[in-house]
Amino acid sequence: VFPKNLLGLPPEREVEFPIELIPESTPISVIPYRMAPAELRELKSQLQELPEKVAFLGHVVSTKGVKLDPSKIQAVVEWRPPKSPTEVRSFLGLAGYYRRFVKGFSIIVSPLTKLLQKEVKFIWDDKCQESFETLKSLLTQAPILTLPIEGKEYVVYNDASHNGIGCVLMQEGKVIYYAS
Repeated sequence: VFPKNLLGLPPEREVEFPIELIPESTPISVIPYRMAPAELRELKSQLQELPEKVAFLGHVVSTKGVKLDPSKIQAVVEWRPPKSPTEVRSFLGLAGYYRRFVKGFSIIVSPLTKLLQKEVKFIWDDKCQESFETLKSLLTQAPILTLPIEGKEYVVYNDASHNGIGCVLMQEGKVIYYAS
């Protein structure tokens, strides 16, 4: 659509908004801001007072990396074996929040997820109990995941089978994330 085709529009014209400069003037040069030595000392002392680790959304973040908050994992540890698909779904929802800390999570929980399929009768057998206990045990012994370092090379290791796929994101030989 061109303006000539639309009736009622104002004619095309250039609009100029000039900035008038004072003759023989130069722009203001500003020296970059530098902290006074007293301000710098105060800032350094405040940074040293910061905690070395912080609890955040069920995780403990520190200079070493990210690990599970033991107080939040206690709910998973104290969970009783589920007696219905709804209870299995609740448990998997809670445990699934921490899946990035568990290598092979989807393979470990596959007996439990089979109980959630439609037209499958709920039967809590030895495989389900073993899966349940293994997951609880792995969550209590979960590793510390390293925080990624910008500009460093990432390495992804993966493995696939008929049961699932597992991946590990690593940087400098340290685990950053498990996925399955």
